[in-house]
Parts: sequence; structure tokens; C-alpha cells
Amino acid sequence: MDCKSRSSTCIAPINIAVIKYWGKSDEEQIIPLNDSISITLDTDYMFTKTTATIGPEFTQDSIVLNNEQGSGDGVRFQNCLSEIRKLAASSKHSSTVEKSTWKVAIVSENNFPTKAGLASSASGYACLVFTLAQLYELESHQSELSALARRGSGSACRSLFGGFVRWFHDSQPCIARPIAEAEHWPELRCLVAVVSNTSKSVGSTEGMRRSAETSKLLEHRVKHVVRDRIEDMKMAILEKNFVKFAEITMRDSNQFHAICLDTYPPLFYMNSTSQAIIQLVHRYNQIRRSIKVAYTFDAGPNAVLFLEQAEISRFASVFYSVFGSTPHDQFFRGKVPDLLDPTEDVASLVPEKALKGQVQYTIVCNVGQGPKNIDPTG
Repeated sequence: MDCKSRSSTCIAPINIAVIKYWGKSDEEQIIPLNDSISITLDTDYMFTKTTATIGPEFTQDSIVLNNEQGSGDGVRFQNCLSEIRKLAASSKHSSTVEKSTWKVAIVSENNFPTKAGLASSASGYACLVFTLAQLYELESHQSELSALARRGSGSACRSLFGGFVRWFHDSQPCIARPIAEAEHWPELRCLVAVVSNTSKSVGSTEGMRRSAETSKLLEHRVKHVVRDRIEDMKMAILEKNFVKFAEITMRDSNQFHAICLDTYPPLFYMNSTSQAIIQLVHRYNQIRRSIKVAYTFDAGPNAVLFLEQAEISRFASVFYSVFGSTPHDQFFRGKVPDLLDPTEDVASLVPEKALKGQVQYTIVCNVGQGPKNIDPTG
């Protein structure tokens, strides 16, 4: 490496929307039709890692994603890069100003399925912007970086923060802000059930455009549903009211996928295993006589389940009995739960023909923090 070259390596989390973002009022600026609320997941188990290197020897910008060469000329990539360079060029430090003219080499990888409905673009662009800000030693506030990350992927603006985050569609600039820190609800747990690691057939950008043009249900949602639902969800989070939080989460996921079906031609992101998970959660809650588990699905078949720590061993035992086909400490990754012998009523949830193997594995994690520098001196 040239003696003038500099590198920085950072990781950034995925975030899971519990009030969904689907559709834009401005495609170029990536302004959403409505506010959304998300939960940032722990980077101990799911993250994007990005190394950015700048140097006078590079003749063009380049990006490698998951060991595949990408286009350094991509519009969204260049949008983020040009905005970061503008900040660097206006720095009071002459060395930073000089570096703003250098080309950049990006190497980025996800340790979870990409383009499969697990917010890989959110963590990816959040990590890109955060890493470049570290590399150029910018003194930017997270909210400023949030606005920059949005230019790459809308939901990336939420991954700049930990905990519980709201993205405001009508703020100037259009940014995300925290509702509560990760430590606010220490009992909350998340199970990410990986049903498929295959890329979806219709990407989110195209799917949103199609829905915005053709779905009357999306129009109704924006005008009559989301505003109240956002406030109800915010209150449920602040009060740590799991029952309220869980019901709103599931209803919003259901409405999102109803919009996908109302889109013309329709969008199919869930599959039969996704539907089986939904049915299992509702039957489990019915037997438990209270809402103990919530599901949500983004634009893909993979399920994200929320529950509290007190419930995790009981539910994980049922979930494993239905879907697990490998030893439980391989099926569950991350914070592997202890399994229990299901009680008779809960055991009845296991179908005669179990759906073994239809969930590849399940990651167990907590609510987490935002991006961080993992350089040895970072």
C-alpha cells in the first residue's frame, strides 16, 4: 500500500421495520411516502463489514461486495460517495481536503443472506457512509450521516442508530432519529428465521415503484393508517407494552404483504413456509392465552420474530420441534436458547407431518447498537 494510502474498517447493523417503509414520494432523493419505525439488531451476530481504502494511486472508484466485483459507477454508490467527498472537501484540515480528491476502493461483505428480505442494503449503505466518515475523519453528527445513507438505500438511514428508530418522511433533511436506546428494553429478543438465502425475484426498488403506481391499498394506508399506527407503536415501545407492540407489528406486516398482493402485477415475497410460521405464531399465542410472540416479514420469505426473554426457551422448543432438522445448537445461532420439553398443549402445535428443514437456521439476538469502527486503533 502507498505510504499515503489510508484504510478504515467498520461494521453496521441491520434494522427490522415494525412499521414498514414501502413506496417513495421522490425516487431520486429517496423520500418515503410515510414514516417508519425499526429495531436495530445486535452486531454480534448479523452485520455488514466494510473496509474503505483511499489513495493517490487509485485511478477509479471500485467496490467488491461479497467477493463479487461491483460497479464503482453505480448511481446510488456515487451519490453517497459524492456527498461524503463534499464534506471532506470543506474540512478545515488540509490533509482531509487533499484526500477528498482521491479514488476509493470498497470491500464489503454481509454475514447473512443478501437481497433476501433481511435489510442487507440498509446495513450495507449505513456501513459505507459510516466507514467513509471515519476514513476522512469527518466531524459529522449521526443525523447528517443518516441523510447521506438514505441516498444509497432508504432504510439505511435507520441503521446509523441503535435501539428503536423512527424515520421521518417529512423532515428537512429527511432523516431518522432514535425513539429509545437499545438498553431501554433489555428483555426483548429477536429470532431471525432464515427460510431462504436466495435473492428475491423482484427487488424492493422495483416493487415499491409498482405498488406506488397501482395499489389503492397503499394509498389508503398512507392517508388513513400509518399516522396513528406510528404513534401507537412509539407509545408501546416507550411503555415496553409487548402485547400492544406485538399486535401492531403483526398487523403492519400483514398489511404490507396485502399491498404486495394488491399491486398489479402482484408481488409474492412470502412462501408456504412463511405462512406456516405465521400460523404457528397465532396458534402458539392462542394456547398461551396472550400475545407472547410477534412476526414480521420484509420483502422476502425470512421471518423475524420478537418475544421477551421469559418466553424464549418455551417458544424456541416448539419452533425447533416443527422446523429444526439439525442439532439444536446448529439450528440456533447466536444466543442459543435452552430447550424445554413442551407441555401437552404446546406440543399439540407440532403437526403430524413436521416441516423439518424448511427453516435453514435461526439467529437469536438482542436489540443492538449502531455502527462502530473495528480498526485496531479505531
